[in-house]
Amino acid sequence: MPIHCVSFTTDYGLCDGFVAACHGVIARIAPSVRLIDVSHGIPPQQVRTGAEVLAQTVPYLPEGVHLAVVDPGVGTSRRGVVVVTERGILVGPDNGLLIPAAETLSGVIAAYELVAPEYRLPVTSSTFHGRDVFAPAAAHLALGVPPESFGPRVENLVRLPEPFVAVFPGKLVAEVLTVDHFGNVQLAASPADLELAGLSGTVSVSSEHVLVKALVGDTFGTVPPGKNVLYTDSAGRLAVAVNGGSAASVLGLGPAMECTITSSPTAS
Repeated sequence: MPIHCVSFTTDYGLCDGFVAACHGVIARIAPSVRLIDVSHGIPPQQVRTGAEVLAQTVPYLPEGVHLAVVDPGVGTSRRGVVVVTERGILVGPDNGLLIPAAETLSGVIAAYELVAPEYRLPVTSSTFHGRDVFAPAAAHLALGVPPESFGPRVENLVRLPEPFVAVFPGKLVAEVLTVDHFGNVQLAASPADLELAGLSGTVSVSSEHVLVKALVGDTFGTVPPGKNVLYTDSAGRLAVAVNGGSAASVLGLGPAMECTITSSPTAS
C-alpha cells in the first residue's frame, strides 16, 4: 500500500546541496509523497543525538517512512537496513540510529538489508549513501514496495549502548543526549533519578571545568533572566537551561559529555 509521508533526519547541515539532492531523488521516484524534514542540524557523526531526536519526534509525525542518515561508517561494511514497526518503516544505516525510534513506534517487527540494485541509484557513491541508497529506498517504500523486496532478513541489528546515568545520595551524573537550538542541555537522566538522588531546590550543575547554581523548576520562567534552571523537558528528560541564554555555552557542554548535579551548591 502506498505511503503518503516520508520524514528525513540527518547531520548534513544546510550549507551544502546534500539535503536537496536527497529531496530531489525522492521527488523523482515518488513525486506525490509529502516530505517532512525533522532536522539536518544533528552534530556531525553524533549517532546517539540523531537517534534521540528521531525517537522524540516520530510519535508526532504521520505514519509513514522515516529516513535517517547519521552515518560515520558510510562506505564500510556497515549495512543499510529497512526496519519495520507496527506504526511505520525506518530506513538508514545499521549503526543504532534507528532503534530508539523503532522502539517508540511499538518495536521492531522485522528488518531487511538494503541490497537490491533495482531500488538504489544506478551509480552508487561510496560516501553518499543518503542520496544513492537510502533516499531511493525510502521513495520506493512510499510507493508500496514491500520491505522484504530490498534484501535478506536481518536478525542482529546494531544497538547503541545505554547512555550513562549514575545515581548516588546527593549526586547525579548523566550523559548529555542533545543540545537544542536554544542551548538547552538535555540529559539522559529522568526526574525519577533526581528524586532518587534526593536532589531538589537549589543544586550545583557542573561540567568538566564549570560549576553553576541552578534551581529545580518547571519552566524557563521559574528563574529570572540569565539564571539557570534544571527542569523536565517536553520529552520527559532532565534538562539544564538559562532563562534567555544558552546553558550549553555557559557549561561548555555538548552531546556525549557528562553533566554532574549535586547538592550543596558552591558556584557563583
